Amino acid sequence: MRVLVTGATGFIGRTLCALLLGRGFEVRAAVRGSTPAMAEGIALARIDGIGPATAWSAAVSGVEAVVHLAGRAHVLGKAGADEAARVRAVNVAGTVHLARAAARAGVRRLVFLSTAKVHGERNAGGPWTEQDPPAPEELYARSKWEAELALDVLARTSDLEVTVLRPPLVYGPHARANFLRLLRTVDRGLPIPLGAISNRRSLVYVGNLADAIATCVAHPAAADRTFLVADGEDVSTPELVRRVAAALGRPARLVSAPVWMLRLGATLLGRGADFDRLAGDLAVDAGAIRRELGWQPPYTMRAGLEETARWYRGLTG
Repeated sequence: MRVLVTGATGFIGRTLCALLLGRGFEVRAAVRGSTPAMAEGIALARIDGIGPATAWSAAVSGVEAVVHLAGRAHVLGKAGADEAARVRAVNVAGTVHLARAAARAGVRRLVFLSTAKVHGERNAGGPWTEQDPPAPEELYARSKWEAELALDVLARTSDLEVTVLRPPLVYGPHARANFLRLLRTVDRGLPIPLGAISNRRSLVYVGNLADAIATCVAHPAAADRTFLVADGEDVSTPELVRRVAAALGRPARLVSAPVWMLRLGATLLGRGADFDRLAGDLAVDAGAIRRELGWQPPYTMRAGLEETARWYRGLTG
């Protein structure tokens, strides 16, 4: 099977492409700019970025499945109208434009990477399931939900099968942003005043997510389905710090500062909502993909964190 992957040079894409190649898929990567360093055996399809006018004809020609990973993340502190327009141009209009091109080319299936945050920023009750109503709060999640709605219409009016995956926080080698900051903080032995937080968080290791995506590319029962996907080992924020510390061979320097004090300090700094997300529950029930597709995550959280720690050690020398 020939598969086109967008976002192939990114954090998730590079892991997915390697896995697909290893399983005998023909992989075509949609790339822009200068030729990136890609694994041997991956064909390149040149595009001029992703948006409502991207020329997709050559990239989707002869392809049986498309995995759409590429997107624009909302840049914190830039939530104005211009930024919202840029995010939607890529994540909504760009996604729909690709899906329509795929449908015209006779592509059988499109796997779209969304986010668990289409359900919100924190659980009000127990872990989310696919039946919980979407309630996206921030720009990135809203754009993903809008894209999901548009893809659903296209799937019902064409022969293109659409599968949507909604992961929580993804970690692993080449992770950036918050997870990389956590690795650095723990590695430097800095005190982390989160020991008193009691919450429940789901995560997914990049190798597990790539495996789930590959399963959805080929499995007949994945057609026109939406799945939450996670490791299946929910942890509290302090427990995550302890597990990261163990993987790095460092002590977990957790300090049990009163939660109300941390929230007050964050609020005074204008970061109250960020703290509530950190301290709150964000758990998902990924039972549906296991039951319906027989999918099982190949990596435990411990194994995933150890792989991440090995990569981080190589990064820091």
